[in-house]
Amino acid sequence: MARKRPTINDVAAASGVSRGTVSRVLNGRTNVSLAAELAVRRAVAETGFVVNRAARSLKTSRTGSVVMVLSEPQERLFEDPNFSVLMRVATNRLAERDMSLVLMIAGDDGGRDRVARYLRGGHADGALLISTHADDPLLEAIERSHVPSVACGVVLGQERVVPYAAADDRGGARQATSYLLEQGRKKIGMITGPVDTPGGALRMEGFTSVLGRRVTKRMVVHGDYTQAGGEKAMHELLQQFPALDAVFVASDLMAAGALQALHAAGRSVPGDVAVAGFDDSAVATATNPMLTTIRQPLSEVAGEAVRLLLALLNEQEVDSVVLPTELIVRDST
Repeated sequence: MARKRPTINDVAAASGVSRGTVSRVLNGRTNVSLAAELAVRRAVAETGFVVNRAARSLKTSRTGSVVMVLSEPQERLFEDPNFSVLMRVATNRLAERDMSLVLMIAGDDGGRDRVARYLRGGHADGALLISTHADDPLLEAIERSHVPSVACGVVLGQERVVPYAAADDRGGARQATSYLLEQGRKKIGMITGPVDTPGGALRMEGFTSVLGRRVTKRMVVHGDYTQAGGEKAMHELLQQFPALDAVFVASDLMAAGALQALHAAGRSVPGDVAVAGFDDSAVATATNPMLTTIRQPLSEVAGEAVRLLLALLNEQEVDSVVLPTELIVRDST
């Protein structure tokens, strides 16, 4: 004979509190005494009670889930270690509120259409936007869906529309470029990210703000945040600016590719060319030599993005957050 599933009434009886108090604890409300909360948590474990999400959704119009939208090709998810950090932290922070994270890829028109349909269908309470490009048509679809959204990183051109948590891209680039100058480097080139992303545009702004009028077009090449793209961009930079003695690269993954290109060209690092990256991801300590880089606090960025989104879900006003970066010096400079 099948065992009857425990109910909220069973939890109330086992904990010695009212059904309403059990409901307040399960819904994360704060107007409950610590003793009552502990009693309910213990009773839930003892009875094996599981929240019926379908029933809760019908009652509260909430799904208990958040969709993380990655606006990059699928292969980037597995190549770039930054995305796994953002996913891990966001998943853990949402789990603390008994909420789930759903990942969707929006790197092409088909992906964007699927995300738009998913949001219009009411399948998620909110959206976390990752690597969103300026003028991305998905932004309009998200706005039409009326789903609260927060970006990890600035969405260029939408700074007053889409709340965000971000590292100080411009300030970090200034740190890296200034350090290269302090090391006596005089001919510094740059490999940027895509200029419709904050890591492309804002890090390039930081670089040029330090060097000023010394920057010419031949000193800057645009990359795509991939290792292969960084290698290709470095070869291009060497062709148009062969006298360079340092390069600031807008991501560690691209910097790893740049190191390969410099090695192939017979340029020693840091003897002939100093190399500085951006991220302080796992890639930075896996290269030879290990990368001097800018550490952006990705775990804190993800945590702040979740905090902002939860506040929006509770109909609170939020302010965007920019977190400081840190220069990490290693062997490549």
